[in-house]
Amino acid sequence: MTRGNAVVIGATGQTGRVAVQALAEDGWEVRAASRGGGRDPRWPEEVRALRLDREDDGALAALVGDGCDVIVDLVAYGRPHARQLTGLADRIGSAVVMSSGAVYEDDRGRGFDTQGEPDGFPRYPVPIPESLRTVAPGEATYGTRKVRLERDLLAAGGTLPVTLLRAGAIHGPYCRTPRELYFVKRALDGRRRRVLAYGGRSVFHPMHVANLAELIRLAAARPGSRVLNAGDPEAPDVAAIGAAVDAVLGVESETVLVDGPPPEGTIGDTPWGTAHPVVYDMTAAGRELGYRAVTGYAESLPGTVEWLTERLRDRRWEDAFPEMARNYGAHGGLFDYAAEDDWLERHGH
Repeated sequence: MTRGNAVVIGATGQTGRVAVQALAEDGWEVRAASRGGGRDPRWPEEVRALRLDREDDGALAALVGDGCDVIVDLVAYGRPHARQLTGLADRIGSAVVMSSGAVYEDDRGRGFDTQGEPDGFPRYPVPIPESLRTVAPGEATYGTRKVRLERDLLAAGGTLPVTLLRAGAIHGPYCRTPRELYFVKRALDGRRRRVLAYGGRSVFHPMHVANLAELIRLAAARPGSRVLNAGDPEAPDVAAIGAAVDAVLGVESETVLVDGPPPEGTIGDTPWGTAHPVVYDMTAAGRELGYRAVTGYAESLPGTVEWLTERLRDRRWEDAFPEMARNYGAHGGLFDYAAEDDWLERHGH
């Protein structure tokens, strides 16, 4: 006897791969939908891999067919996608939908969208509860689109129970913008000195895909209308992450700490660079779903490092991770070693 049938949208993405496996192993009959229709070799044979153009309303309706007990949507943004899901509410038992921790704003109206402005980085409470206010809904930015999605789906809670997961910095294999690349590539390139801004104390709460899949599995089995944070059991600062990567690779690095923001260009900046800590409260997930993390950051890191190392073998990092290159390409990007060496020499390091 199965738990029911589940549809996963975005099944071959970083989170989808693990979510499909977790649901299938928990007894769900899974239809795994993605643009390419591929499948992960770890999935049980019973998983049905299907092609889906997410922007095609008719294709999504055909995928749901006569109905499903739960739909897991990992690629939803904004009002159009919310409308797609609520339009099929009579054929969907419940939904689990990916949102983002980027939706929050502090008491001065600062959020992720203002972090590039002078004194624009938000100063959130530590940890951030789900009750903290969010940015206004809209279609202008990633965060405003996620809030629009949340509001529209929660408004339909009477006909479509939905669990929205506000995830932190998702990490693990198959990530298109892997933050750990910052330290892994440096180690592979023989760099034994690194500069970290903000005294190496930047914290952007990570969330491993296995922990995210566990939240999805639990939410699928316990339908309800709710918003839950999604973060690992610990939130290491960037200096600790660098040391953990070194430990996996068996290298030692000297870390030069700089108080405050990057002193020049991107020197000392990292994909975790935060002027103030971003840590998500996980109390509600435990209370609502009985959630317990299945892995920790350091425990999960070897698999990520191994995957990154293999991806970088015999290819430029820009070719291995083109989206990462686009996101961090300004001012010399993440790996402007010449600028780093010049700065280090001028400052006596």
